Amino acid sequence: MGKPQLGKPRIVIVGGGAGGLELATRLGDKYGRKGKLDITLIERNRTHVWKPKLHEIAAGSMDISAHEVDYLAQSYWHGFRYRIGDMIGIDRDRRQVQVAPYFDSEGREVTPKRAFDYDALVVAIGSQNNDFGTPGVVDHAIKLESQADARRFHERMVNACIRAHAQSAPLGAHQLKVVIIGAGATGVELAAELHRTTREVVAYGLDQVDPQKDIRITLIEAADRVLPALPKRVSKETEKLLARLGVNVLVGAKVSEVGPDRVSLTDGRTIPAELIVWAAGVKAPDFLKDIGGLETNRINQLVVKPTLQTTRDDSIFAIGDCSACSWGERGNVPPRAQAAHQQASHLYLQIPRHLRGEPLKDYRYRDFGSLVSLGEFSTVGSMMGALVGGSLVFEGLFARMMYLSLYKMHEHALHGSVKVALDTLARLITRRTEPHVKLH
Repeated sequence: MGKPQLGKPRIVIVGGGAGGLELATRLGDKYGRKGKLDITLIERNRTHVWKPKLHEIAAGSMDISAHEVDYLAQSYWHGFRYRIGDMIGIDRDRRQVQVAPYFDSEGREVTPKRAFDYDALVVAIGSQNNDFGTPGVVDHAIKLESQADARRFHERMVNACIRAHAQSAPLGAHQLKVVIIGAGATGVELAAELHRTTREVVAYGLDQVDPQKDIRITLIEAADRVLPALPKRVSKETEKLLARLGVNVLVGAKVSEVGPDRVSLTDGRTIPAELIVWAAGVKAPDFLKDIGGLETNRINQLVVKPTLQTTRDDSIFAIGDCSACSWGERGNVPPRAQAAHQQASHLYLQIPRHLRGEPLKDYRYRDFGSLVSLGEFSTVGSMMGALVGGSLVFEGLFARMMYLSLYKMHEHALHGSVKVALDTLARLITRRTEPHVKLH
């Protein structure tokens, strides 16, 4: 697409995660293609992968090429512009988003510092883990916040197996030991996936490694149970399954420090580890704190009204994990992919009303429950709220199908029914002929 045309309302969406990309795609399909709106998506990465699948990339159980979406191609086919870069500021008086220069992996400048004009701005930059200032996390732990993080962990995991196989000396106390800090959905799902994929890596000829004896996965949670945000029965069933897989689960355990080959707990225990993942806590990126004079909370989220407009500027909206949207007596809307999907669908209808000067409808979060995939072993979850008129805990094949349906909803929003059906069929065919675990 060319330069913006004068006179067309300008929509700028910052962040190409689940909510941001879905919103850009749907607005582009309906209004961008017809020349009614000028829609720009600003995103630092070149490709998109659904964030709940990062643990599969890290474990090596997913072929990323079959699931990633190229932003430039998506923008071409769906009537919006993609511009690479990081937002560094908002000039509310000029109605401009300020974007930092973008440099390639060799340090060469690709794009200079730029500013993008907007009539309506949507901030959808997601969240990151909160390490609460714990010593050593930044230097020695990996956070699964991006494709690059997931790939880095996977490379380290494979290298650890190869190193252990090749060395003649006995394994060190920390070797082939994985510690995952945080037993929310990401931590639990990663632990289950790693149990299988580490054994498959070793099965490819690394016969000096005994997976039953040498590989050890420890999951640490400060709360009194895993998956503390879900019903207790879900936590109980998950802990049983993790125990059957041989995952060492420590609940009520708080980390005091992370070292290069160990994790120290506040009760004095030390856990040796070669690979350490920090998957605890949630906060919005630090640069959002009071950006453009907007109201933010203690974890840097932009505080929004029921219409998803920020409290101090009706032309700026925030959706997904970076927004603090009230859910009544239950606090704020939880940071889940289903919330980002719902909010994107809501703004798809409300932004045109905002541009016409019409009153906006309030967003109401519909809680369809939570699902946790434990790889090929099981899926557990809960369905809540309006969907079942109460609360229902379930597991097994039905839960697995519900988990997959959430991803299919995301794919449908990006590609439409026909392409999703064809891609799903292609994955089923290729899955029968390709290795189950990726080694690169």
